[in-house]
Amino acid sequence: MENLKIDQLYLYLLRYIVVKETNNTQESILPEPTLLNPRDWQAHPAYLSQDYKSTSLRGPTRPLLPARASMQNLRAPVYGQDAISALDHDLTRNAVRNGEPIGERIIVTGHVLDENGKPVPHTLVEIWQANAAGRYVHKVDRHQAPLDPNFLGAGRCLTDKDGRYRFLTIKPGAYPWGNHSNAWRPNHIHFSLFGNYFATRLVTQMYFPGDPLLAFDPIYQGTPENARELLISRFTLDVTEPDFALGYDFDIVLRGERQTPMEMR
Repeated sequence: MENLKIDQLYLYLLRYIVVKETNNTQESILPEPTLLNPRDWQAHPAYLSQDYKSTSLRGPTRPLLPARASMQNLRAPVYGQDAISALDHDLTRNAVRNGEPIGERIIVTGHVLDENGKPVPHTLVEIWQANAAGRYVHKVDRHQAPLDPNFLGAGRCLTDKDGRYRFLTIKPGAYPWGNHSNAWRPNHIHFSLFGNYFATRLVTQMYFPGDPLLAFDPIYQGTPENARELLISRFTLDVTEPDFALGYDFDIVLRGERQTPMEMR
């Protein structure tokens, strides 16, 4: 059976075994067939990490509750083109007030793939990030770095018929985060996707190649070693636009053998 190492937010997404008490014994009732293969939980971070200190405050300490397999087969919400504004994918323009945002322009693109490696067309991809100074537009972010009045740090788009997404944004800065007295998060962008099913729901982070902070980051290092490379984007001149923006390619696999690791926070 599938190893149910899942966050409470994902409980309703996965297959389950009904267990009922009968005369002080437990009878397992096998679930109905599912449309998706089980996740390989060995490729995802653990819930509790000694180095990632705040996991001890929110990681589950009791056995996780199982969820019905029928929920796994539910189709995800469908988002039409009318739900996406023309500039939602362009973080350099979707919050402009009195000028261009400060920082290095970058293009982030890639394919969204299912567990069989097939493109997932017309699915919603959402991102959020810090600005170039390493500051989020959020009331709890008190990092002593400037906010950019022309940069919100959030965007979304639908993949095209070939499963490709594309964002234009500003490269995010590193920031301190209090895991210890001198802890800094590497440059990263958060991704949120549904895919075709609720069970393909994925929240993850994309990192940049060559970042020296990766070696010290317990969130990145908490991902199993054989899967960490799947979180790092690839610089490519094919995506880079001359005299305008560097390009990074980041494919996202929702499930299967090369699935992109989840963000376990």
